[in-house]
Amino acid sequence: MIRTSFQEALAADLRDSGFAPEAAEALLDFDIENFAYMRRVKKGDIPQSLMAEVGTDIEPMQFHALSAIARIASGFGRAAPSEVTVGLLAEEMLVDASRASRIASDLVDRGFVARAVSQEDGRRSVLVPTNQGRALLQSFLRAKWRRWMQLFRDWPAEDVQALARLFRRYNEGMREQFPAG
Repeated sequence: MIRTSFQEALAADLRDSGFAPEAAEALLDFDIENFAYMRRVKKGDIPQSLMAEVGTDIEPMQFHALSAIARIASGFGRAAPSEVTVGLLAEEMLVDASRASRIASDLVDRGFVARAVSQEDGRRSVLVPTNQGRALLQSFLRAKWRRWMQLFRDWPAEDVQALARLFRRYNEGMREQFPAG
């Protein structure tokens, strides 16, 4: 593979830091593949492709918000389920509260989310996925898993297990090196 001068210098830095040449090369290759993957995720290619497959025209940011609302409400990846406020949605999506509010309003207007009164504090409004919103999420998850089953269909079980184990380890290291602010 042709390397830029920066990549060549980085390869030398990796070797000087004690990485074996083949590990340095693998890390440089990983960086290229990780960049391509992150670009597809950030650009919205992956969710847009799945949204087209399930036959909806929801925008990627709206879908991310709907997913975030469902995650917060269910406690998925969190300490416990919570009522979803616009502030909590903004925090989950890493956007400011006014942006989260506009996205939530769009989801309400489209019928994917409803506003309800908090059971914890009657003065507070919370966001709740509607049946339509839950159905969209289920359709999306089924489409995603169909694609994953195609992707991993020919992988040996050991490779799938190794990917899961190493990706978890990678994410743990990323959380340690780049804590959420």
